[in-house]
Amino acid sequence: MVTPSVLGPTAERLPDVRRIAVLRANALGDFIFALPALDALRSAYPSAEIVLLGAPWHAKLWRDRPGPVDRVLVVPPAAGIRTPEPGEPESSMDDFVAAAAGAEFDLAVQIHGGGANSNPLIGRLGARLAVGLRTDDAPPLDRWLRYVYYQHEVIRYLEVVALAGAPATTITPTLAVTDADRAEAAQVLGPASRPRVALHPGATDTRRRWPAERFAEVARALHEDGYEVLVTGTPSEQEVVDRVVAAAQVPVRPQVGTLSLGGLVGCYADCALVVSNDTGPLHLAAAVGAPTVGIFWVGNLINGASPLRGRHRPISSWTVHCPVCGVDCTPGIYPHRPGDGECPHRDSFVTDVPVIEVLEAARELLTP
Repeated sequence: MVTPSVLGPTAERLPDVRRIAVLRANALGDFIFALPALDALRSAYPSAEIVLLGAPWHAKLWRDRPGPVDRVLVVPPAAGIRTPEPGEPESSMDDFVAAAAGAEFDLAVQIHGGGANSNPLIGRLGARLAVGLRTDDAPPLDRWLRYVYYQHEVIRYLEVVALAGAPATTITPTLAVTDADRAEAAQVLGPASRPRVALHPGATDTRRRWPAERFAEVARALHEDGYEVLVTGTPSEQEVVDRVVAAAQVPVRPQVGTLSLGGLVGCYADCALVVSNDTGPLHLAAAVGAPTVGIFWVGNLINGASPLRGRHRPISSWTVHCPVCGVDCTPGIYPHRPGDGECPHRDSFVTDVPVIEVLEAARELLTP
């Protein structure tokens, strides 16, 4: 039996659900995209315990934070599941599965990828119903959807939870901001002398990085417009933050490793604008209510940019061939079709985004 919903058919709900496992153990932006699916599960199963199978950082972020996740169960590092965090002790997947199976999950949800590695893990939990995604090389679950590369991530996961009888309640990821988040940001940053904007010039994938010198131009212009400019980054992004600060030639405030993830939540929540590459902090900023200007490669624009334009402006690069070797690096919709080329180069695909376009979008959002 199915019932209609705003995103299409929704399967019948599973009766007597006490505990739900959701596998989503990857990076920050990936988790933000899953929030509407978690909200849908909470609405459909209000009395069930929702357990996120995640990484240590998920547990830290979700501690004492209101929202759809009741607790986090840290899944061990494993191929196709997640990489270990620095200094993380070794742990056994067999021990994890034994403990998780003992929790007696009624429903297990795989919103972690195509399923080649994650579906076997979900299957070992012993839930009454398992739902998720599947590529051709992945084992099936009880109910599954084919993983097709070009689909917005938020909608992808909402379609998965609909298989478990959980229709969408929102398409907008939202993360609660706590008093502790704001207190940490206030302690680190102090009172604002001007309205604050934040720039985030890093990204784990260097192909997504807009040149640091162009972020510096944006920093200089917004400073001259009367804003206090923060430049945020992780410790691994220290070099690119330093380049922005040096090239800006005006006072800006670098913030590298000064804020925890919760502190960054508090920082962004009180910013008038966040300008960032397509990376986790951009999606975090949007989820905590900050207006954003995001710099995207066109394929990632399809899969991850906010569809809302009242407070968000994604700026797209249309480059699809490697700037070094010319290989078409666009993932194909079907395996082994033209466009599936991969090359070893990691030069930026977004250098053609002009500064003026980013500045026009920023000023438009900052104008009351």
